[in-house]
Amino acid sequence: MATLLITGATSGLGRYLAFACVRAGHVVLAHGRDKARTDALVDELRAEGRAEGFVADLASLGQVRDLGARVAAAHPELDVLVNNAGVGAGPAGSGRELSADGHELRLAVNLLAPVALTRALLPVLRANSPSRIVNCGSLGQAPLDFDDLDFAHGYSGTDAYCRAKFAFAAHTFSLSRELAGTGVTVNVIHPATYMDTGMVREAGIDPWTSVADGATGVIALATGAAGAESTGRFYDGTRPAQAHAGTYDRATQARLDAVLDRLLTAG
Repeated sequence: MATLLITGATSGLGRYLAFACVRAGHVVLAHGRDKARTDALVDELRAEGRAEGFVADLASLGQVRDLGARVAAAHPELDVLVNNAGVGAGPAGSGRELSADGHELRLAVNLLAPVALTRALLPVLRANSPSRIVNCGSLGQAPLDFDDLDFAHGYSGTDAYCRAKFAFAAHTFSLSRELAGTGVTVNVIHPATYMDTGMVREAGIDPWTSVADGATGVIALATGAAGAESTGRFYDGTRPAQAHAGTYDRATQARLDAVLDRLLTAG
């Protein structure tokens, strides 16, 4: 049985994943931003199996790093990381928001936070190989503007979301090469289109699919054969698929890696 950290576990897809995994006999480490909601979730999960809660605001890189340190210390057996938490495009007409560190919010939460958390937990994941990293991405992807990463000009919440998801996919492919031969697999997945989540409803979109639909592919990568057999792949649900062509460009990946090193060192 696996020990999984699931970020963004208090609602939507993350909540569904937490219950599915704990019922399957896995140990679930449930991350949430709000302590009361996280505690309530863990109480429910413990009625089904083994679970522990961890609270952190992923809009703060300091809290992200602290989360990684606390998880590694409390659960050195961790062997699965599911980077599920994220923020959507926001309500129609909403403006640009900044993280605690001054970064555009979607860049901060959908890219910088999971990359920083993954880096903090890589020593544990390497030590427990074979282990897995599952990055929840999106088919909605748009190339980065490296000259305006924080989207200070011509801001659009939808475009900011798509840029961050493009970068997350590109980072996944680069990381998979870095981890080759270590026994740690890393894949990125578009769970399902317009799932019934608060993020989708906030954007004014009527859901097309359920979180149960989206969970199938994530669980396959986190605990099933798919996650053991493949790495550096993009999945659309349970099917291997193609990300935006630009995410596979090695020069783009290298430039992104350098930017991430700079931002995460400074942040």
